Amino acid sequence: MTDIDWSKPRLRANGIRKNYDERVVLGGVDLEVYPGQIVALIGSSGSGKSTLLRCLNLIEQIDDGQIWLEDQDISAPEVDQDLVRQEIGLVFQSFNLFAHLSILDNITLALRHVQGKSKEEAESIALRWLDRIGLADKSHSYPDKLSGGQQQRTAIVRAVALNPKLLLLDEVTSALDPELVGEVLELIRDLKQSGTTIVMATHELSFARDVADWVIFLDKGVIAEEGEAVEFFRNPREARTKEFLARLSGR
Repeated sequence: MTDIDWSKPRLRANGIRKNYDERVVLGGVDLEVYPGQIVALIGSSGSGKSTLLRCLNLIEQIDDGQIWLEDQDISAPEVDQDLVRQEIGLVFQSFNLFAHLSILDNITLALRHVQGKSKEEAESIALRWLDRIGLADKSHSYPDKLSGGQQQRTAIVRAVALNPKLLLLDEVTSALDPELVGEVLELIRDLKQSGTTIVMATHELSFARDVADWVIFLDKGVIAEEGEAVEFFRNPREARTKEFLARLSGR
């Protein structure tokens, strides 16, 4: 097993800027994520949360700044972005499962064709994960036979099965009916217990308070406030943060 330096950031971003034409979406964002840590991104729609995640995964090209994954500057022009994306999993609010593939094949596809694992090894990994989330009996079902919560858990497991150094979750509960949200949040809680490093954009504030180690409040593309989760929610400093939290909590 690889030794982990828990004191060294798994991911570090400095001065991330992203514009769409004349519109500034990210106006200079810094963040550090340590091994085994969960960082929650909160903020209104359009605050830059999803764009930041896509920049960290290199789906979006940044206009300025640097992104480091451990010791590698992954924002450097010469970097093989496909190799980097094998190390950083990204799960969207839309499940993005392949409709023509079974749940088992959805999970094993990248294990076999990207990581080069044998069919037997890939299926062993997939079935272990499906058993862990209570879906082993659905392994040969197709996505349209699963509930939204089951599909989203499958999408998360598909990313985690590749053993990425970092998992990015983009509002993974927002497309779900309220009664299905708990299933997905429980999986994220389980991943935290197993030491998975996660950055998640979420509007589930109570969950962020309970599970996240660090919270970042994005407002108009910049970090308006950040801090340890318990203190952040208990004692927000900025007026804008207090207003946002009060509005979402319905107080």
